[in-house]
Amino acid sequence: MNGQNRSDIRPGLEVDIVLKQDQASGKLTRGTVKDILTNSPRHPHGIKVRLTSGQVGRVKHILGP
Repeated sequence: MNGQNRSDIRPGLEVDIVLKQDQASGKLTRGTVKDILTNSPRHPHGIKVRLTSGQVGRVKHILGP
């Protein structure tokens, strides 16, 4: 599942995100969602989240709880 719909994402889910500095390379970072930072219901580049590790990026893949 891609990370473009806010309704698909909730705290506690394991996701792959792309960090700002990794956008050019497309390198993914895996972690657990702590906060959802995007307010709009949909975003074409992925919903922005903060992981429990403190890293912030846009969701590319939703893996599960």
